[in-house]
Amino acid sequence: MSNTMTVKAKPTTTEQLAISTIVKNHDQNHNHHDEEGEPNVGLEFDTAEDAQEWYSNYATKKGFRIRIGQLYRSRIDGSVMSRRYVCSKEGFQTSSRTGCPAFIRVQRVDDSGKWVLANVNKEHNHAMENADETCVPKIVQRKVVVDRTVKLKSKSSSGLRSFDDDGPSSRSGVVDFKRVVNQTTKLKSSTGLRSLDEDDGLSGRCGVIDFKRVRRERVNGESRGGEPYKGLEFVTAGEAYEFYHSYAVNTGFRVRIGQLFRSKNDGSITSRRFVCSKEGHQHPSRVGCGAFMRIQRQATGRWLVDRCHNEHNHELGPPGDVSERVSLKGFKEEGSCELENMDLVESNGGLSLVTRSRESRIGSDWYNELFDYFQSRQAEDMGFFYAVEVHKGRAMSVLWADSRSRFACTQFGDAVVFDTTYRRGSCLVPLALFVGVNHHRQPVLLGCALIAEESEESFTWVFQAWLRAMSGRCPISIVADQDRAIQHSVAQVFPGTHHRFSPWQVVAKEQEAIGALRSMNPEFKYEYETCISQSQTPNEFEAAWNVLINKYNLRENTWLKEMYNMRKSWVPLYIRGTFFAGIPMDGSFKSYFGNILTSQAPLCEFIIRYEKSLEQRREEERKEDFNSFNLQPVLHTKDPIEDQGRRLYTITMFKVFQKELLECYSYVAIKINVEGAISRYLVQKCGNGDERNTVAFNASNLNISCSCKMFEFEGVLCRHALKVFQIMNIRELPSRYILHRWTKDAKYGILRDVDSGGTSQDYKALMLWSLREEAKNYIEAGTTSLERYKLAFEIMQEGRRNLCWQN
Repeated sequence: MSNTMTVKAKPTTTEQLAISTIVKNHDQNHNHHDEEGEPNVGLEFDTAEDAQEWYSNYATKKGFRIRIGQLYRSRIDGSVMSRRYVCSKEGFQTSSRTGCPAFIRVQRVDDSGKWVLANVNKEHNHAMENADETCVPKIVQRKVVVDRTVKLKSKSSSGLRSFDDDGPSSRSGVVDFKRVVNQTTKLKSSTGLRSLDEDDGLSGRCGVIDFKRVRRERVNGESRGGEPYKGLEFVTAGEAYEFYHSYAVNTGFRVRIGQLFRSKNDGSITSRRFVCSKEGHQHPSRVGCGAFMRIQRQATGRWLVDRCHNEHNHELGPPGDVSERVSLKGFKEEGSCELENMDLVESNGGLSLVTRSRESRIGSDWYNELFDYFQSRQAEDMGFFYAVEVHKGRAMSVLWADSRSRFACTQFGDAVVFDTTYRRGSCLVPLALFVGVNHHRQPVLLGCALIAEESEESFTWVFQAWLRAMSGRCPISIVADQDRAIQHSVAQVFPGTHHRFSPWQVVAKEQEAIGALRSMNPEFKYEYETCISQSQTPNEFEAAWNVLINKYNLRENTWLKEMYNMRKSWVPLYIRGTFFAGIPMDGSFKSYFGNILTSQAPLCEFIIRYEKSLEQRREEERKEDFNSFNLQPVLHTKDPIEDQGRRLYTITMFKVFQKELLECYSYVAIKINVEGAISRYLVQKCGNGDERNTVAFNASNLNISCSCKMFEFEGVLCRHALKVFQIMNIRELPSRYILHRWTKDAKYGILRDVDSGGTSQDYKALMLWSLREEAKNYIEAGTTSLERYKLAFEIMQEGRRNLCWQN
């Protein structure tokens, strides 16, 4: 029956429990009754809500109140597997609580779907209230359809009392429905919700909030305040917002809708923050208050409070009128709720949700300091570039790059890391870096930005400004975060660029989604890691992935679904075919500024640390340049290819190449197929049949490719390809297999590989920055003394005359 709740007790050796509580529909004439009973292990319920109602009724009779405690979810589909219901005096969060240990825990039985009482503690450490003084609970989980009247029998053992006991009414047992509703809204609920006059003031602790009921209570001038706590659950993000607003009004502060996070797959909102209106420092009225509540969407579609902080760093106002209504006009539900760019404003004596104007996370004092620095740098460096995003007359995001960074981009801008480390924790300044990899495999700075807000508009503007600074040269690949805003911005500004997700985000989400399964099941961990890192072909990956999904019943795992759809942005198999300058996939790429410059640096030290860090990195590059031109690495073979590599590569890159060359001697190549000029070889390590790769070699033009894709990913030939060159007696590598960006002369860009003319825009920009960099060094050397100045001037005049004679 649709509105029937049944409680059963499994027989034990010590007692026989027969408990049956039945709530009938209005058109049924059975009596409403409940037998006396104590909570004991084995007690069975149809639903968790039934267990909650029963325990609340039991609490009412004994003289205490209950709250909803911790819940546990399935690692597979996220559904609730276990729940705790505790005494209202459990814990020590308020002075009225005594750390009472009394509780029950019910657990869902997989086969039947029923809930069984698994653990119980009946002992309380405080005096019990008089049962007659304990307010009547009301059942909110069931919808009882009533036409005009409700028939209520005499007081039942469940703790439900006839409304005749509370005041004048018809003694016939027939109660006017409107009167019932008006009175029941004043009573405590069996779910643990309590009225505002309770001693601990912690109303509204129910795990799930009826959104329509909350709105109706506000219209009637009623409210259920309550302090947010970790584990509080809501059906939608809208309900969470309503709850936090009610709590704020009762406490004496106002709410703003803060940061949100989106799914990297479909862009739906997965996490939201509701903050105190005095959070941040963007306005003089804000004091950096840290109070907030964050909710996270679960696999079931519900929202759970996973973080909250209830302490304010400012004086609170008087409690407001909870009946002030929040207008939800224009409020859209997006999957589980859409609250994007909304804010609370006062209007017509109440609060309304309106579209929030864009706000900068960068303090106004930062703009003043940075603009002074930019102007001083431009006076010294004519190639210094900076841009400021302006929105409705207000400064927003900022981007800058000096001439050295712009010149470096022409050399090493093919693979870029958009480093947003600041997003991993609290920070004073949202500093983002564009970082490349130089010819010594060192990080090289290609530009800096301060991100005003984490929106698609901000990221798009930053990418476009950086592209202008770099003469419009799009990178081949970029490593950036997984957020939908960044994904859309990358696709819009860098069409054709391969976007690879930042490893730290993938690892963090992976830990949340399947971390427990990986830690508890070594077999799954091995199969999962093998599928991700060892698959050599798309077919291998697809087959291994499907086996995982089906074997461990993960078909409904939302995160795995999302990541499968985006596999080309994080699975090594799909990334290896694109040039990433060997940027590690495990997230071990070194931070450019390291510990010298952090996002916690105060304004007064930021620019000083920035300049110091920049100079230190560039000094390290100059040192490696000097070593590469003046030191000779030791050769280990008499192979002419090794000597060729030593002459061309920097020391760092030669060591990478030399390692592959030496390793190829422990491999064997077997010709397996010939099609015209193209021969295919199976290359495997001697004594290790598991490591196999296929190499295709074209004898007509010496083109070679390997299934391991090392050259495509890193720009250095692998041991498998070198083995085939070795057996084909190739004594010198074709120039196309020694990338100029890895050579000692990489600072001259690609000009030595092309004919003269310089008509192309790319080459013209490259020549401009190359000559500008040399001119800067020339001027510094020529101004150290009067004699050097005269010599430098004469040389420059002679050079200009020679240029004039050129056609």
